[in-house]
Amino acid sequence: MNQSELLSFSWIDEEKLHKYDEDAKNFASLIIVGVLENVDDIDREIQKHLEHWTFDRLKKVDVAILRTSVYALLFQSDIPPQITIDEAIEIAKEYGSDDSFRFINGVLDAVWKQQKNSTRS
Repeated sequence: MNQSELLSFSWIDEEKLHKYDEDAKNFASLIIVGVLENVDDIDREIQKHLEHWTFDRLKKVDVAILRTSVYALLFQSDIPPQITIDEAIEIAKEYGSDDSFRFINGVLDAVWKQQKNSTRS
């Protein structure tokens, strides 16, 4: 799926799409564009914190959750990191496998701690 298809939200059921106001759609668009523009940096950051794992072994849902969350941690300083992590965990509980939320929590926590430590230096 290309960027214009993602930003048109054609992948969301028409009935559900009407439930979202323009602010929600604009925020989602910001995240989509941000992730796509920074995907290489985001993936490198995720890879640094995958112990004994590679991207090939990750479920697509987990990769999507990690990418959007790492984008928020790295580039959206106005959103408290704990909120980003908590939201990612809730999404993983709903859409991921049984252990996805634990795995995602571990990776995001490591990214956040590294970011926190690098800003102190």
